[in-house]
Amino acid sequence: MKRARILHKGLAQWASAAENDCQLLLADGTKIAAEDAIWLPPVIPGASVFALGLNFADHTRELGFKPPEQPLVFLKGHRTFVANNGETPYPPDAEQIHPECELVAVIGKTARNVSEADALSFVGGYTLACDYAVREYLENYYRPNLKVKNRDATTPIGPWLVDAADVDNPQALGMKTTVNGETVQHGSTSDMVFSIAWLVSWLSNFMTLRPGDLILTGTPHGVHFCKPGDKVVCEIEQIGKLTNTLGAQE
Repeated sequence: MKRARILHKGLAQWASAAENDCQLLLADGTKIAAEDAIWLPPVIPGASVFALGLNFADHTRELGFKPPEQPLVFLKGHRTFVANNGETPYPPDAEQIHPECELVAVIGKTARNVSEADALSFVGGYTLACDYAVREYLENYYRPNLKVKNRDATTPIGPWLVDAADVDNPQALGMKTTVNGETVQHGSTSDMVFSIAWLVSWLSNFMTLRPGDLILTGTPHGVHFCKPGDKVVCEIEQIGKLTNTLGAQE
């Protein structure tokens, strides 16, 4: 099942996809057209947000690095999220901002000290994000900069939260990003250095993961610098398509 978090009659609520994703079905039976929906990020307030750097082998090589021996994990705040069809303000101090299509694993039940073999049973679903990077503020290999990954509204996410049971194999999903219709990223989740199961197990062995926690799992090959007004679409097989527009540079 696919679900979306939307704003309807002034209330944030979950709705399920209907009619080939063209309609949304609310809990009270009301149907609304997907194109008329006011989308919200499919994120539970208060959830922890983890993100991976250099977790795709092809992207790591593209940047001139070797794949890391340990995961490069950083935290993101909730104000960085913006919904499907939203607008991301082009940073006034940036000239090198590029989109990063990412599969997001959403924890479904409390996980502590879980094995890699059992880890995927603790994933409740998946969504996708476009985790924009401001390249001139990336300091070095070891330390993703706070100014790169925590700016307001610079991480579009959604539109759907897809049940884990409906995803055949999260490590074999095609990924693509287009800017104004031109493909700038194309890859597969099979190229992850650290798999989702490995990451869930690794994180849970030193901290407790709670339902709703998010793990942004990294991005494939492709660095394309965008400009104000660009329309960016990230797409992941079986997960959906996420659309964002870059606003004017202040």
